[in-house]
Amino acid sequence: MSKLSIRDLDLNNKRVLIRVDFNVPLHAETREILDHTRIKETLPTIEYALRHHAKVILASHLGRPQGKPDPKYSLRPVVDRLRMLLDQSIGESINVAFSPDCVGDVALELADQLESRQVLLLENLRFHPGEESNDPGFAKQLAQLCDIYVDDAFGSAHRAHASTEGITHFVKQSAAGLLMEKEINFLGKAMHSPERPFVAILGGAKVSDKIQVINNLLNKVDVLLIGGGMAYTFLKAKGQEVGKSLVEDSKIEVARETLAKAERKGVRLLLPVDHLLADIFAPDARTLLFRGDGPFPAEWMALDIGPETVALFSREIEDARTIVWNGPMGVFEMPAFADGTMKIALAVSENAAALTVVGGGDSVSAIHQAGVAESVKHISTGGGASLEFLEGKTLPGVAALTEKH
Repeated sequence: MSKLSIRDLDLNNKRVLIRVDFNVPLHAETREILDHTRIKETLPTIEYALRHHAKVILASHLGRPQGKPDPKYSLRPVVDRLRMLLDQSIGESINVAFSPDCVGDVALELADQLESRQVLLLENLRFHPGEESNDPGFAKQLAQLCDIYVDDAFGSAHRAHASTEGITHFVKQSAAGLLMEKEINFLGKAMHSPERPFVAILGGAKVSDKIQVINNLLNKVDVLLIGGGMAYTFLKAKGQEVGKSLVEDSKIEVARETLAKAERKGVRLLLPVDHLLADIFAPDARTLLFRGDGPFPAEWMALDIGPETVALFSREIEDARTIVWNGPMGVFEMPAFADGTMKIALAVSENAAALTVVGGGDSVSAIHQAGVAESVKHISTGGGASLEFLEGKTLPGVAALTEKH
């Protein structure tokens, strides 16, 4: 990685502001944390800083409070959970304080009072409009709290906000945390120096959501496997009647151009060859397995790939040495239409020789649902950020970090 890492810095007795992603789901009434995965993901960076005797200041957003304080988006409930997780992980009691604001006199005073190996969590960054507008004045206030800035929130790296991009203009050193470093390394290796064959698996509902990813991947992959709802726009572009399956009529010409581009580039773009059809979009729909390239029954819709497609895709996955997966193969939230996605998850997990990168909320959920998360080399924590990385875009939060010399 060409960017500074937290490993490159002298943290001893320094105030280190770490941008984390504590945007955790909270119970609407009790404010209890429903899933602390995002807190756990950044523990290695916090622990590293504590082991190297830093004064740790944590900054995050939570929800969309529209640039003003709102108690239901307060980060206060995170304090006890973070303290518990740190105690369990480190094996000793760590002091975690809370600042009722992320900037201003109180935040400054609390930051200045911090001792080595203590932690201060700041209140929600988005309680100030300057966060999302990347206001230089607000960014400068954040920078006044610290000696060193570390970004460990890959999920926010595609946003040029005050806490991800603006702050870097007012501190001497900006480095990647361990989670950020891991994301950049895995995604970067897959996209810029992949071992071949390089197979990408794309799913999800709409061509419009993934067309930039497809166009970028066609310059890099050997095989592109397309499933999910968006496959039916491609099949219709090839002349197949797909009944009431999801089709973006405005993207049929785009799909045709994409198929032609794949052919020109020598990329094998594979679409489903059989389909699990349903008579209605419902968990208890009647189902029908349909094979071949003939017209679907007019009133039926495809909600999952069939077993022949699973076998076809799995053979390509088995031979791959680099695999990138973004998007499910069907409506996997409904058990009746989850089989295709679950079996692709299994195939990805069984290829131990490949560099496997799974990104996007639904694909990550599928990997966990299939019980194979431990067998996948890298599960990306940044839905929007990983998608933009796959599109070939520069992520402002990564670009802003200090270059290694």
